[in-house]
Amino acid sequence: MTIQPQPIVNQALIETARFDLRPLRRSDLGLVEMYASDPRVALTTTSIPHPLPPGTIDAFITRSMAEPRDEDVWVMDGIKSGWAEVMGVISLTRLDRNQSEVGYWVAPAFWNTHIASDAVQALVSQNPLANDAMFASVFHDNPASAKVLMNAGFVYLGDAETYCLARDAAVPTWTYSRKL
Repeated sequence: MTIQPQPIVNQALIETARFDLRPLRRSDLGLVEMYASDPRVALTTTSIPHPLPPGTIDAFITRSMAEPRDEDVWVMDGIKSGWAEVMGVISLTRLDRNQSEVGYWVAPAFWNTHIASDAVQALVSQNPLANDAMFASVFHDNPASAKVLMNAGFVYLGDAETYCLARDAAVPTWTYSRKL
């Protein structure tokens, strides 16, 4: 068996006091797949189907490591604090006019630990894509995620709705922005 070298992803490492945001890599497949297959995670995102079809996370990792790509993905890696190597995922999807959309999820074992707040704040502070603004939206039934955005300086823009794969339905959302 020939071991294929992993491509070097041109993406910033972002450090926080408790964990690092590092580029997603192939070795994350098992943990990301385990967490993403949890309905509690899938139901809070627009893009994770439930049940999780085989190959979904492998394809996600392949896209996140591609050059060029539309989305930069980081893993919330807690190894330096004795936590799990994968605690969640955060991403920036490129939009027009030098803007990005923030997306994130945290594994249920790390809910209520402020991991999401720290990750969003670190991403905003580092601004790795040198954006002029960042946007995010959260489902109405996830006020904790709305609080994460407000704590990071995001401002409420209005209500909308978006399709959620796991729910197979359009779901009401709150939309937020942050000028940088």
